Amino acid sequence: MKFITFTKKDGTVSAGWINSSNMAVDMHEASNGTLPDNMLAFIENHEAFIEYIEKNKGLIETGNGSYPLNEVSMNAPLPNPKSVRDFYAFEQHVKTARENRGLEMIPEWYEFPVFYFTNHLAIKGPEEDIRRPQACEWMDYELEIACVIGKEGRNIKTADAEQHIFGFFIMNDWSARDLQRQEMKVGLGPAKGKDFATSFGPYLVTKDEVESLRVEKGYDLEMIARVNGRELSKGNMKDLYYSFGEMIERASAGTTLYPGEVIGSGTVGTGCILELGTDVHRWLEPGDEVELEITGLGVLKNKIIEE
Repeated sequence: MKFITFTKKDGTVSAGWINSSNMAVDMHEASNGTLPDNMLAFIENHEAFIEYIEKNKGLIETGNGSYPLNEVSMNAPLPNPKSVRDFYAFEQHVKTARENRGLEMIPEWYEFPVFYFTNHLAIKGPEEDIRRPQACEWMDYELEIACVIGKEGRNIKTADAEQHIFGFFIMNDWSARDLQRQEMKVGLGPAKGKDFATSFGPYLVTKDEVESLRVEKGYDLEMIARVNGRELSKGNMKDLYYSFGEMIERASAGTTLYPGEVIGSGTVGTGCILELGTDVHRWLEPGDEVELEITGLGVLKNKIIEE
């Protein structure tokens, strides 16, 4: 299923899914209040809710509560995640980005997957404007895929991690590279260079939607980024060095993961201007439109504006 959060013409924010007729289903309205009115609450008890949907889908989708997609505006599918951990799991990105800065590869990178926490209160959705911070002149996009935790767990093993994943969406980990470079000289971060925005969307896609594309490290999903219609980045989820299972094992070591937490993959190879180099494309400026596309997960589009 493709789960969504959307705003109706009257300004009401609703959650639901896209049905086979390409309509946005308000799950709370269509189920007469049986299903919750937001995605976080749905994810927290999704097994019971999905069982209800499977038993009553025909009735739910033929009654009130379905809206043409052109009459609603899409929000981030999970606008209020409990946390966002962003990993560094694509080897090509790490190696190339470091080479471009005259740095050798970090041997310790191969020992375990690493992550940082980003601002889970600065989530943006598709078509939402992204403000370039006033102090930033080196603004960048980052082409990533993220999973959403659907089942609580602690000290989860890689082999068991699949059952803890609810689904996937596209993630754009916007970066102020000049701010990031300044702060990381101190040996801590990234932090302020990532603080201003992270985009999710357009859908939160359940695992069964991409199951036929499963490969060793995840799924055979092509990942593309365009700026102002020009293709700059192209990679594939199957190139992950660390799988989401390995990331979840690391994230849950000695701590509990809860439904509604987000795990980002890190940038796919070629997936940002920092890696490509400014001879390929300048840093992002107000007026630029960035599109990220991943097989089966849709297109996430945002426009840059001034602070």
